Amino acid sequence: MYHNSVVLLQSLIKNCFFKFYFMLIINIKDDESIDRALKRYKRKFQSVGLVKELRSRKHFIKPSVVRRNEIISASYRLVKFGSQGE
Repeated sequence: MYHNSVVLLQSLIKNCFFKFYFMLIINIKDDESIDRALKRYKRKFQSVGLVKELRSRKHFIKPSVVRRNEIISASYRLVKFGSQGE
């Protein structure tokens, strides 16, 4: 059972080049404390990956550089962890 009030947390994040709007909705149960609801909000905020997206959009990276970084990180993971088939 959910309480009839729903916490709507809307945030506006501004950067020099773009505006990014998002809304996370957290339903508060009848016997749930506000601390627990905030903890769920923070977990949901982190799982959405918004901060990571904002950091990646801070500066433009050419697609060729992105591909090169992916190849370098894949080869590093292969050397460090080895192949899974072994």
